[in-house]
Amino acid sequence: MAFELPPLPYSHDALEPFMSAQTLNLHHGKHHQAYVTNLNNLVKDTPMASMSLEEVVKASYGDASKQGIFNNAGQHWNHILFWQCMRKNGGGSIPGELERRLKSDFGSVEQFKEAFTQAGVTQFGSGWAWLVEDGGKLKVTKTPNGENPLAHGQKALLGCDVWEHSYYLDYQNRRPDYIKAFLDNLVNWEFVAQRLAA
Repeated sequence: MAFELPPLPYSHDALEPFMSAQTLNLHHGKHHQAYVTNLNNLVKDTPMASMSLEEVVKASYGDASKQGIFNNAGQHWNHILFWQCMRKNGGGSIPGELERRLKSDFGSVEQFKEAFTQAGVTQFGSGWAWLVEDGGKLKVTKTPNGENPLAHGQKALLGCDVWEHSYYLDYQNRRPDYIKAFLDNLVNWEFVAQRLAA
């Protein structure tokens, strides 16, 4: 069965002014669609065509002969998570258990936000900043290109796309401003808490 582009969980203008409808149209409709199209073309007539997306990501990671498959599968998986990590009127208060864990593992919510921002700002070139659960602890990580926590055996709770196509129309080269807007005004903390509890 072919992989498909899922619809956004909100309208294209729902995240304005922090993420514009133009950015969402291009990012979801063009960039994410391209990963899906490329992935389907690359796995066609191979055993991977019948695997789940998670299985394809894990099976192709670290295999040079399957780098193209991994790049597109990884980015498809990353973006499915990314769209759900945001909502209209996001940010704000963090559900109790998630907030408790952030304070316990980072010292405070502010220290978590600082670590997450630092990861996103210092990811050279294209990549992602993540909040993950790893070995029972919450950690902040960053990955290049389409790499993700799934490939490293970690549970991804929150992901922020720091590829330029994610923010350049709205923030130009100001990646720190984009990440601040993401954390303060876009994050769907209920979704992150659900992933932690799952």
